[in-house]
Amino acid sequence: MTAPMHDTSAAETAAVDVAAGVPAKAIEGRSPWRIAWVRLKRDKLALAGGIVVLLLILVAVFAPLIVDLLGHPPNNFHEDQIDPLFGTPKGSWGGINSDFIFGVEPVNGRDVFSRVVYGARVSLLVAFFAAVVAVVVGTVFGIIAGYFGGWVDAIISRVMDILLAFPQLLFIIALVSVVPNSIWGFTGSGVRMGVLIVVIGFFGWPYVGRIVRGQTLSLREREYVEAARSLGAGRSYILFRELLPNLVAPITVYATLMIPTNVLTEAALSFLGAGVKQPTASWGQMLSAAVNTYESDPMFMIIPGLAIFITVLAFNLFGDGVRDALDPKGSR
Repeated sequence: MTAPMHDTSAAETAAVDVAAGVPAKAIEGRSPWRIAWVRLKRDKLALAGGIVVLLLILVAVFAPLIVDLLGHPPNNFHEDQIDPLFGTPKGSWGGINSDFIFGVEPVNGRDVFSRVVYGARVSLLVAFFAAVVAVVVGTVFGIIAGYFGGWVDAIISRVMDILLAFPQLLFIIALVSVVPNSIWGFTGSGVRMGVLIVVIGFFGWPYVGRIVRGQTLSLREREYVEAARSLGAGRSYILFRELLPNLVAPITVYATLMIPTNVLTEAALSFLGAGVKQPTASWGQMLSAAVNTYESDPMFMIIPGLAIFITVLAFNLFGDGVRDALDPKGSR
């Protein structure tokens, strides 16, 4: 009977290499984050989305410098670019020319490029910090509910159910309408942005909380948690040193997918008049103003609409790639 064939083990291969005078290669371990990075690099769509996201962040951060180089101050009027009879931009394609690369707004002649660039700052700022608020609050309550269980879990879960059923958009519109113009030294659009960040983040935390709670229910029964408990570790140590590091991956994935949703929410609120105030630029606000002029100047609606579309698509592609990279059972 023929003996079964076996593959040469790593130890045998290393011994052969040493015997032949060839130095054996050291076995290099890889951390989970390095493995995830290798998987992410294979996803070309995710990398493309990540590059676009990085460019958008740079545009928002360096908006004043970009406008100085390629545009005009976002709140300056350029009546010479407007047809005095019809109130529309002179020339075709919304007044696009070498000086105004995205054209000008109807009636007042403000530079569309500059307002789109500054609008990126507003949208990303609100979306990012609202996601931070949602992640922090949702992680804290989710991990507490999942670990302690019992009546604590029941109360937190019912609060999450109530918030998930609450009409978020209507509540934000009603709240913004009664908020004063000055709070704690912030005025105008600063107040509006602060309210949007807090309210969007507050209504977003139950989604994170449910995910964290479910993961915690599974992780609290693992051997390393039982070992830490048997060694006398306190609850806070187990929560933040044993459970929380293992929740970073799902939290990161959901945060990347939450940001584009927040971008759409901010744009919708600005479109309805509950976002930032004039003259602060916002993509949703530009779309709202374009409703009255889209027949005579469709570019004024197309450009901010494309900005929202590209931003949301880039974040979604990148978020999907991060999810696949961090999922050890994924096929990519």
